[in-house]
Amino acid sequence: MSSNSSGTDTARAARLGVLKTYKLYVGGKFPRSESGRVYEVSDTKGNWLANAPQASRKDARDAVSAARKAFGGWSAATAYLRGQILYRIAEMLEGRRDQFVREVAEAEGLSKPKAAVQVDAAIDRWVWYAGWTDKIAQVAGGANPVAGPYFNLSSPEPTGVVAVLAPQKSSFLGLVSVLAPVIATGNTAILVASEDAPLPALSLSEVLATSDLPGGVVNVLSGRTAEIAAPLAAHRDVNAIDLTGAEDPDLARELEAASADNLKRVLRPQAVDFAADPGTHRLTSFLETKTVWHPTGSLGASGSGY
Repeated sequence: MSSNSSGTDTARAARLGVLKTYKLYVGGKFPRSESGRVYEVSDTKGNWLANAPQASRKDARDAVSAARKAFGGWSAATAYLRGQILYRIAEMLEGRRDQFVREVAEAEGLSKPKAAVQVDAAIDRWVWYAGWTDKIAQVAGGANPVAGPYFNLSSPEPTGVVAVLAPQKSSFLGLVSVLAPVIATGNTAILVASEDAPLPALSLSEVLATSDLPGGVVNVLSGRTAEIAAPLAAHRDVNAIDLTGAEDPDLARELEAASADNLKRVLRPQAVDFAADPGTHRLTSFLETKTVWHPTGSLGASGSGY
């Protein structure tokens, strides 16, 4: 008995753990970087954690194509369905809570209890935005007073494909806070993960892939923020960009100038307390207002216009 037990212990000691291979998330699939490059990700003490894919300009273009392809179906989905899917993401994260607590603790140098607070807040943030999907139209739209024989209705519509630079320091709560409102309102997204702490974002991709979210609605890239963001800012099929993660003022100015070439909507970097009540600012940041006019009274004919 003792001999067999000793052999088992030796086998266990000799076993090598299975290291996780992190990949990009584009169009609902998990490709390696087109360039084949990776870069080392370390914790706050300099200890190696994993090799993350280093996305190229080609990967960025592929992500834009996937987001554009997905936009029609996602923007046409009912607000109720989008809310159900966002809630499903929260459900899936709840089931993998321990994994994300560990990854956030390693990424941000937090104790397990403090990391748990961040993860719980991120899960709750998905629930928050899930509840807003069928309410934001009433807040951002409505009937307008008109001096004439017409009635006038305004309603919000998604802007389109949005590039989102995740905050560099808040590896999970911050990235959820900038990503969730973009897709809650019917946009599709290309998320550029934190350069130094991309692992929670890459793990989030696995949750998104199994939570009924259509492929291409969210695309996740990791690598050098400046390298990935430059082609996204200049891409003519990207309709808006959130520069939260462009913490270098020079980079932010360069990206804003590139975005102006085709009149993208730009959300400039700003100091944000992601633990605070998020409000509706980010929900309305990437919405456009459509106004419809209808004649009434003696005109009799029906019609509409913008």
